[in-house]
Amino acid sequence: MKKRFTPFIIEKIEILDIASEGVSVARHNELVVFVTNAIPGDVVDVKIFEKKKNFLKGIAISFHTYSDKRTEPFCEHFGTCGGCKWQHLDYNEQLFYKQKQVTDNLERIGKIDVSGVMPIIPSQSTTYYRNKLEYTFSNKRWLDNSDMAIRNELKEMNALGFHIPRFFDKVLDINNCYLQPSPSNKIRLAVKAYAEKENLSFFDLRKQEGFLRNLIIRTTSKGGLMVILVLFYEDKICRENFLDYIHQQFPQICSLFFIINSKKNDSITDQELCLYKGNPFIVEEMEGLKFKISPVSFYQTNSEQAYELYKVARDFAQLSGEEIVYDLYTGTGTIANFVASKAKKVVGIEYIETAVEDAKENAISNNITNTSFFAGDMAKVLNNEFIEANGKPDVIITDPPRAGMHEKVIEQIILMLPERIVYVSCNPATQARDINLLSEYYIVTIIQPVDMFPHTHHVENVVLLERI
Repeated sequence: MKKRFTPFIIEKIEILDIASEGVSVARHNELVVFVTNAIPGDVVDVKIFEKKKNFLKGIAISFHTYSDKRTEPFCEHFGTCGGCKWQHLDYNEQLFYKQKQVTDNLERIGKIDVSGVMPIIPSQSTTYYRNKLEYTFSNKRWLDNSDMAIRNELKEMNALGFHIPRFFDKVLDINNCYLQPSPSNKIRLAVKAYAEKENLSFFDLRKQEGFLRNLIIRTTSKGGLMVILVLFYEDKICRENFLDYIHQQFPQICSLFFIINSKKNDSITDQELCLYKGNPFIVEEMEGLKFKISPVSFYQTNSEQAYELYKVARDFAQLSGEEIVYDLYTGTGTIANFVASKAKKVVGIEYIETAVEDAKENAISNNITNTSFFAGDMAKVLNNEFIEANGKPDVIITDPPRAGMHEKVIEQIILMLPERIVYVSCNPATQARDINLLSEYYIVTIIQPVDMFPHTHHVENVVLLERI
């Protein structure tokens, strides 16, 4: 029988660093200790809840010395909510550790010379910077310590907010969130109040029952506002009354959708998108270009920083107007259309068909005639026949998901051997892995980290690879 682990406490341990996933690091008896709820410079008592051969995991439970890197968290939900975990770390220190995350991964995993790294570009806004938030309805709200003391007397258990880390069926009821600009908070609070007034059932994730499932709010820098109400089953009267209420209370909503999702997961990309009122899209603008965004389209969630990111990618591409550019994982074609005026031809490839349709419409609405877009699995679409039909690329811009590029995609890039590769990534670890696979043919010349998500450990990074 496997021996049951007994938690224990390590006293007065100093936090030394931050690991790649944002968890703080200490050392104890030659073991690495990963610690949550602490930052470098803190001296803490740590409760160890997991022990492995080479490391321990724990949480700081009391503080002997506070780090001079600390700052006062601004959100009432800090420490419980799964987002904005670095609010207690000074923003300049956040930037330092994000840049360190980039260089550490590129050196350790990619074996890359990081002498070409540029200072990280800070976010112009550190609050209210997100253009998309997804809230979850739950009939099992998270109980804090004061709630637990009277839990047998509690009658109100509904929540509309964010999932609690490590507890998939528990949701923190959010009072005020600093991530998305107004009227995001007002919409969420009004929606919850109406649902409770009308005795509408909130979703029970374990039992897979309940009427209300998710609320998604998308905004643009030009005032566009999209609201998507996700329901577990159809109830036409309740649904229409609810949507009419939302529309009446917030007439500035220019795109109001509902979705019936009866699956066991929250993904809506494979569900029917039902437009109730307004336009089927909202519009973001960048350098005079207009980009249509539908409910399931990918668009960088920090619009201001997206512009900074795309400018870096365009500069790295060094386009003269004569190049064929492939934009891999093009999404709604923002990068492809953004660089099109500097290229001879841009070819975008994306897995999600609706995003590709948006990309095509974006090109048409902006009178861009030298882009073409294709939908499908990147590893299958990007073959010899495709290259023969569309031309061999001089430059590749790639912005893959966190998992990085498929090995077959990398193999095809090596066969094409473009002069330059501009690699945009939200995960420096998988980016470093992929660059290492290209290292026989390419050398890294410039590295530019960009902060898209203040108060989190996440960082975007753009790398220019030039053919040897």
